[in-house]
Formats: sequence, structure tokens, C-alpha cells
Amino acid sequence: MRSAPTILHLDMDAFFASAEQASKPSLRGKAVIVGGLGPRGVVATCSYEARVFGVHSAMPMAQARRLAPNAAYLVPRFGFYRAISEQVMGLLRALSPLVEPLSLDEAFVDLEAGGAAWDDASARLAGARLRADIRAVTGLTGSVGLAASKMLAKFASEQAKPDGLLVIEPGTERALLGPMSVRTLPGVGPATGDHLRRAGIHTVDEIAEAGEDELVRLLGKAHGHALYAMALALDERPVVAERETKSVSVEDTYDVDIHDRIRVGLEVQRLADRCVRRLRDAGLSGRTIVLKVRRYDFSTLTRSETLRGPTDDPAVVREAAARLLDSVDTTGGVRLLGVGVSGLADYTQEDLFAQAAGEQGDSGVVGDADDLPAKEPVAPVERRWVSGHDVRHAEYGHGWVQGSGLGRVTVRFETPDSEPGRVRTFRIDDPELEVAEPLPLVARRAGEAGGGVTSVDGGRVGAG
Repeated sequence: MRSAPTILHLDMDAFFASAEQASKPSLRGKAVIVGGLGPRGVVATCSYEARVFGVHSAMPMAQARRLAPNAAYLVPRFGFYRAISEQVMGLLRALSPLVEPLSLDEAFVDLEAGGAAWDDASARLAGARLRADIRAVTGLTGSVGLAASKMLAKFASEQAKPDGLLVIEPGTERALLGPMSVRTLPGVGPATGDHLRRAGIHTVDEIAEAGEDELVRLLGKAHGHALYAMALALDERPVVAERETKSVSVEDTYDVDIHDRIRVGLEVQRLADRCVRRLRDAGLSGRTIVLKVRRYDFSTLTRSETLRGPTDDPAVVREAAARLLDSVDTTGGVRLLGVGVSGLADYTQEDLFAQAAGEQGDSGVVGDADDLPAKEPVAPVERRWVSGHDVRHAEYGHGWVQGSGLGRVTVRFETPDSEPGRVRTFRIDDPELEVAEPLPLVARRAGEAGGGVTSVDGGRVGAG
């Protein structure tokens, strides 16, 4: 353990929702919920104003609507969030070469490795400057925790929320953690917490008093050893700048169990396509296809198949996932499905048979024009206006979609540095209305290059 609190953990405050509030003046100070808006959508994040009503991340969107019916519900703009995240990560890397991102809005920093801090006073100063820089560059707030270990730094940032800074001085960790609930420790979820509670263990101090042998007996060797060390505030994990992505996966939890086998198959195909999109966005391919099925009784089954070589072909991943599903009994219903790809590589092993078939299909031999089927007339594609996303009108300027339906789209015209704007409604095919890119939250200063956020919205690349 270090003798100074030189490990920093940054966690941006309600990141997606805060970015939306900063982008949309009319939503500042109001309940904002970001996530999938469909019947089985899930809350990605919500503003602190929405949390007052009991809304939280990973909650089914239908439940969130019941708790906060008057909140603003928006579809995520991941490209926008990623652009802001890159600005924040740039500030972190200016502090140290050892930055370990955990997600778009969260990272560890080894301040000592960059010479940014060496004792309590310099660590506090580095944390305070970072928070000020983040606000100046992005207009958003982040909470900072400083401690001698990663576990305690993350705990400190959680205690500092929102928009705060907390330093845990070395030597005070045991006294701080001791009276807290066992659920405070990472890796102690509801199941482990209940198991410990039945054994009469409720606090971190009681974990330490129980002893390592008792924890191993209760939880198994690996979990027992790890939990005992955490209760003693022992954490020697270093900040690692590069973390290799082991797998790429997607999964959905369903509000109502799926009983129809055909529906289950269609969901697996859809998940396979989403997984491949993430693979391609990350420039990866993989050899092992994994199917995850959680059944009605909460039992979870995992099946996998390893291919001859890495692939990012959606047809190949769909077919493999379908074969894996054939080996799973879904009688009684399914509550969660997931598709993943592991054994990752930065290249694709072409399927020689498929390649040969493709070459035959493109032989260059063209028949008579009279033999070719007449082309069906192509119907114009109806434009889809996504709630919360950016638009521009030829007359009224920049705005965002409040909602659409019945052939109409409602837009509020405002920008990050304007007053709350007016709302107008248009036909969905209005030629003067078009999709636009997000505006920067903080205007660029004269002569400054790259200081704003400009991005084309895209899908999120996950690390599984």
C-alpha cells in the first residue's frame, strides 16, 4: 500500500443525463432519463432530479415512466458522449501516462507515475485542478476520489458525489470502512450480501472479525480470500494503462418471460447482429461464439462454439448462435438472452468456401436485358426523428426532437448557450428540416483548435 493518496478515481456525475441537460437549456434542473424508449427499454442513466423519484440505472423504462411520468425521456447520443469522454480522458492523460479507463465516464489515474502528486497536499491540488479543468473544457462536473489504493479511491469518489472531492488519508481506511455495510465492498452483490447476513455478518468490521478461514468456508476460496483482503483495506492492484478487450457481447433482459420459441430465435438473431456491429466498430473479429440464456427460474446456461478462424461476418455469427440455441431447453420461458464473441483478433479469417461462392456469383457474365427481372419501384424511406437527437431547420436553426408521431415531429429550438427555446411542430417530411450534429457544450475560444465537441452520432463500442 502507498504512503500517500496518489491514486485518483474520476466518475463523471450522471454523465449522459448531465450532457443532455447542458446541451438543452430547457431541461436544466429537471428530471431527465436517458435510455431505450421501447416497451422493453432500460434506463442507461438519469439526472439527480429523476433519482428523487426512485429512478436508477438499469431499471426497466416502463417502471421509470410510472415513477416519473413527467420526466424528459431521451434516446442516447453515444457519439456525442464519446466525444466529451475523449476530452476528459485527454485531461487525465495530461496528469499521468497511467490512465485506466473503465467506461466513457470513469477512470483511474496514477498521479505519482506522472509526477502530478507525491503527498496529501499535492494530491488534493491535482484533484481540484482536474475538476476545474473538466468544467472549463466540457461544462460538466465530475467527482474525484483520492486514496492509496484503487478500491478506496473509487469508494471516495462515490462518497463525494455529486460534484465533490474526497481524500482518504493512508492509515484511516480501516476506521472508515469498519462500520459500513458489507455491500460497500466491490463484488458484494445482493446474493453474497444475503449469504453473509444469514451468517450474522453485516458490517465490514464483522467480515474482518470472522476471519479468512470462515469467509473461505462461506464463499469459496477465491471470493473468501479477496473479500477478507478488502475488509482489511488491502488492495495492491496497479493502475493499468492498456486493458486488453477479452470479449464483445450484448444482452437483453425482458420484462415478461419469452415463451415462444420462434420469438426466442429472432431475439438471438437480433443480438448477434448487434454484437457484430460492436465488433466491427472496434475493428475486431473473433473465433468463439457464446450464447447466454437465463431461464424463468433464474438458472443461467452458457453455450459456446469455436470457429476455424476469426470472423466478423454477421451471417456466420447468426448461424453459430442459432446452432447453440438448438441445444438449450427454453421450456418455461426465457428472461435474458445474450450473444458474445471471444477469442478476439484484429483480422478476419476469410471463409474460403463463401469466398469461392461469391466469386462465382460475380463472374462477369451478363444475360440479355430481357431476361432480367424488372426492378420494383423503391418507395421513399420515411425519415425517423429520434427523441432527444439534434436537427436543424432552414428558418429556425438548431434544435432537438421532443417527439414524433401521427405524421408530425415536434422540435424545441435552442442551443447550449441560449435561453430555453420555443417549440414548433412540422410534418415529418418537411424539406426544410434535417438531422444535425451535436453542438459543442463549451464554445471554442478564439484561435483554439479542437476545443469543442463535434461528432456524428454512432453506436457504442463495449468491452463486454
